Amino acid sequence: MNELLSAAIEAHGGHRRWRDLTRVRATLVSGGQMFVAKGQPQDPEPREMTVLLHEEHASVRPFGAPDQRTDFTPGRVRIEKLDGQVVAAREDPRSSFSGHTFNTPWDPLDRAYFNGYALWTYLTTPFLLSMPGFAVAEIEPWQEGDELWRGLRAAFPSEIASHSTHQDFYFGPDHVLRRHDYHVDVAGGFAAAQYVYDRVEADGIIVPTKRRAYRRDVDGRPLLDEVMVSIDLGDIHFT
Repeated sequence: MNELLSAAIEAHGGHRRWRDLTRVRATLVSGGQMFVAKGQPQDPEPREMTVLLHEEHASVRPFGAPDQRTDFTPGRVRIEKLDGQVVAAREDPRSSFSGHTFNTPWDPLDRAYFNGYALWTYLTTPFLLSMPGFAVAEIEPWQEGDELWRGLRAAFPSEIASHSTHQDFYFGPDHVLRRHDYHVDVAGGFAAAQYVYDRVEADGIIVPTKRRAYRRDVDGRPLLDEVMVSIDLGDIHFT
């Protein structure tokens, strides 16, 4: 395994602890200008996010109504009642984003798909980078203030749904994640820089509770005048 990835996994709780766990639940509050642009503005009410750790499967509740939730995998997304009755569904959901620009409106299934893959990615980082099919290599570090953050570039396998095929992860001197860069392919491919902070230890795993994603310029600097996506997590429990 790549030396930096190995150090990062240990700093976030270690492979041994990760293998003993199967899922995580957390309270989620999200928002940001991207959802406004997509015609899906996010209210500030907390929701429950559930993510499986060793396969890409996620759900959030409530969604659209108090008695509804999402059910996401890379190959399909559903909105369903809590008893399992399907309200709406889409097979091959990634194909519905073909030709989208930043301002192309989303429907609720588009929003559910984005939420599913994004939160699965975030709640399994950096451990997902050691899964079969991922290729990682160290890249030039990023200077942030007086800290130098070492970087990993990951190529995601085609069977994993995420923002883009290539994504960059930057780790502080303690090998804990500080920043995550990617292109949002489902929103016109704009370049994003996401800063993560306010870490907590939850059942042996280190998790950032706050994420703020900004557009980034050609030099990699975040454009801080507008938050594209904000995510606050709380009450995090791994089982």
